[in-house]
Amino acid sequence: MTIRVLLAEDQAPVRLAFRIILDAQPDISVVGEAADGAEALELARRLRPDVVLADIRMPRLDGLELTRLLAGPEVTDPLRVVVLTTFDLDEYVHTALENGACGFLLKRSSPALLAEGVRAAAAGDVLISPELTVRLLRSRGGTREHRSDPIPLTERELAVARLVARGHTNAEIGAELYLAPGTVKNHLAAMAQKLGVPNRVGLAAWVWERGLVEPRSADQ
Repeated sequence: MTIRVLLAEDQAPVRLAFRIILDAQPDISVVGEAADGAEALELARRLRPDVVLADIRMPRLDGLELTRLLAGPEVTDPLRVVVLTTFDLDEYVHTALENGACGFLLKRSSPALLAEGVRAAAAGDVLISPELTVRLLRSRGGTREHRSDPIPLTERELAVARLVARGHTNAEIGAELYLAPGTVKNHLAAMAQKLGVPNRVGLAAWVWERGLVEPRSADQ
């Protein structure tokens, strides 16, 4: 099935770039565009897209408030929202996720990551830009109090989990471990069930909190 996307971005050149990238995907179609948050709210409620891509800084209604109104805990029939921004401020990430976002991507993310973020949101998963995932979750692994906890993962699952914790996309994980995309997804689903985490962000947090990855200079 084609994933229907609504773009909410106040800069026309950026909207055009996103449309070109997404419409080039065989399984994604842009069904609407909005130049401000209020227009995006009206279009989202009328079109009911599968995924809303929302810029944080927009006139009339910002992306964080738009996310809360479309996907927040008080919404009875929530939509899936991926927040986009040029600003990688931690408080934006936390607020976006608290407001129900299914992803947080920097605008400078690669076309492949943008498309994967849309697919992840449509599937009910959460994807955060790799550089944000590493920086945010590393801070949670500071004391590593549970380093000796039993690890209920197979060797291959643990290899996948470590790459998730470093912010790798499914495609990158598959390429590094010579796994098909479907196999990577199966590993992620199995690990989420074993560990009782809701998505790949929870899985990454579990890895960092147990000290199962070490910082690399490239991640600094």
